[in-house]
Amino acid sequence: MSEAIFPPRQGLAPRAVEWILRHPGLFTLLMVLPIVLWLGIVYIGALIALLMQSFFSIDEFSGVVVREPTLKTYAELLRPANFDIIARTVVMAASVTLASVALAFPIAYFAARYAKGRLKALFYIGVMLPLWSSYLVKVYAWKLVLAKEGILTWIFAKLHLGWLLDAVLGLPVVGGNSLSVSYLGTFLVFTYIWLPYMIIPMQAALERVPAPLLEAAADLGATPRQSFWMVLAPLALPGVVAGSIFTFSLTLGDYIIPQIVGSGRLFLGQAVYMQQGTAGNIPLAAAFTVVPIVIMGVYLTIARKLGAFDAL
Repeated sequence: MSEAIFPPRQGLAPRAVEWILRHPGLFTLLMVLPIVLWLGIVYIGALIALLMQSFFSIDEFSGVVVREPTLKTYAELLRPANFDIIARTVVMAASVTLASVALAFPIAYFAARYAKGRLKALFYIGVMLPLWSSYLVKVYAWKLVLAKEGILTWIFAKLHLGWLLDAVLGLPVVGGNSLSVSYLGTFLVFTYIWLPYMIIPMQAALERVPAPLLEAAADLGATPRQSFWMVLAPLALPGVVAGSIFTFSLTLGDYIIPQIVGSGRLFLGQAVYMQQGTAGNIPLAAAFTVVPIVIMGVYLTIARKLGAFDAL
């Protein structure tokens, strides 16, 4: 039977191919071997090397890396200046994630429930279109929008709402400070850049919610608010958590946006870049890098239990 399917061939190469095809397990192994080697050597190997360097320290006098296992470098993370960087980054990532949920939910709900045919295609184009443009172009464009001479400040000035920006920033904006060098400006740019990554998983999760469930809740006397919190929100939660994986992790590790549109207060990505490049403190840079890895490890564990991976 097997000879009928794989007739004998002449030559070493055809015979080798035929032998591999006769052993599906070996064929599958050869197919996944390049991926396994890539993940095992290049990716996981690099992470292991990074983790090992985080347990080294640097000689404060000579600036040479001391390759002896120690927790001294991790202790430096608890210094007020370094701990503030970690806390600031986590708070920013959480704030961007919450804002993305609030903005993405009505958009995703409309696309899942009401958009049909061409309108749905237009929705996908509208959501994906910003992702097709250059990341740096979008960031610099926002820097111009938020600048002191930018259109946003001009609109607030024309509406005589300059005092509102002054109150938010705590410093004069119109004729003075700029949103492009503020914590609020960084938050706005982060939210804009990562918002599509929240909309798509949320829309996919909302499409899986059967419409008859909402109709049944209404028939049983539930108000729209009760239907939302008791039916729609629990079923859409996996999509929300799936989108938050992207918004939270991408904000946690980004250093370009705080560098271009920032207030001068460092974030984790900037701290890694500064310690690795300017200061040359490789162990401390590695320790800073381990922080988001640990945070995301815990976050992904919680997300998996909430069924977020089913909505990806």
